[in-house]
Order: sequence, then C-alpha cells, then structure tokens
Amino acid sequence: MSSDDVERRIVMGFVDAVEQAHPALTRFDQRSGDGDFGDNLRGGMRAVVHRLDQSEESPLSVLGSVFLDEVGGTSGPLLGLLFTEIAVAVRDRPSVAAAWATGLSAGLRAITRVGEAAPGDRTMIDAIAPAVETLSESSDMSAAAQAAEDGARRTADMRARMGRASYLGDRAKGEPDPGAAGFALFLWAVSSVVDGTTTPAPFI
Repeated sequence: MSSDDVERRIVMGFVDAVEQAHPALTRFDQRSGDGDFGDNLRGGMRAVVHRLDQSEESPLSVLGSVFLDEVGGTSGPLLGLLFTEIAVAVRDRPSVAAAWATGLSAGLRAITRVGEAAPGDRTMIDAIAPAVETLSESSDMSAAAQAAEDGARRTADMRARMGRASYLGDRAKGEPDPGAAGFALFLWAVSSVVDGTTTPAPFI
C-alpha cells in the first residue's frame, strides 16, 4: 500500500467517525460554547473529501490545508496547524509510529504557541499532550489513541481557562471539551489503519 493510500484510509476513517459523532460533538459544544463545533468539523471533513481527488497534495496535507483555510471557529485553524505539522512529519512513512510522534509533538508546540493554552486549561491540548507522551515512550499508536480519549474525557471535570467556556465557570463541566474529543476521534482513525486497531471510536 502506498503512503497516499495509507493517508487516505486514515482521512476517510476520520470522516466516518466525525459523521457518526456529530450529535455528541454538538452536545459537548452546546455545554461549553456556541454549539457549532460538530457542524464545523463535519463541514470541514466533507470539504476535505471534495478536495482529495482534485489536489496533488497528500491526503493529510489536504486535511491541514482545508482546516487552515475553510473551517471556522477557534478550533479549525488550530487543528489545521496540527494536521499540517503531522503531514510534514509522516510524509512517505505514515505507518511509522516515530514519525507520528514527531508530527504530534510539532503540532502540539504550534498549537501551544498560537493558542497559548496549557494542559489543564480544558482544551484539545488535554488530549494531545498525553497522546504525545504515550507515543514517544511506547511507539504504540493504540495506546496513544486511548491516552487521547482518556485525556478528552477528563476535560469534563475541568474548569475552562481559555475561550468562551472560561466565562461559564462550572456550568461548562459535565461534557468533554469538543476539540479534545475531536482529536481523540482522529487518533483512533490513525490507530485503526497503522495498528489495525478494531476498538470502536469514542463519542459515537
């Protein structure tokens, strides 16, 4: 299987997961934001599918470009930065865990630099950071995906310190941060292709 084929399978797996998780992602954002995260993420993935056959970029590069250019909200451009860093790191070796560790680490640095959030602020970083740590230590993509999911679920008990949710205080608690949940969906899609993981995607 070519590198582009591997990347395309990852992207299409993410597309399917986002479609199925749309109601949950919308519910999460209704608790902590303006309720449009599910729509934005689903719309972004549909735009990615439309562009895949029209672009000479790798599928993960298309994913990054679409989120940077077309997906609204705070999370869209941040996810675009993450996906772009991943695309650069895993090019020609999308089945190598070490390449993913490099890409995720670079993406985490980029998001932290631009978004100025830190672990514990109830953002997608609370899912990305434990995934990076786990993958760097174990080279186990399924373990990294589980770490991302666990990190996302922990945000349900956190008080937000960034973004619109920070104005809601404890009222934002009770559901995971939608950006963190979205990232966990992505990493499970990666794991299903790279590791052959059959674990059902979360939040569906």
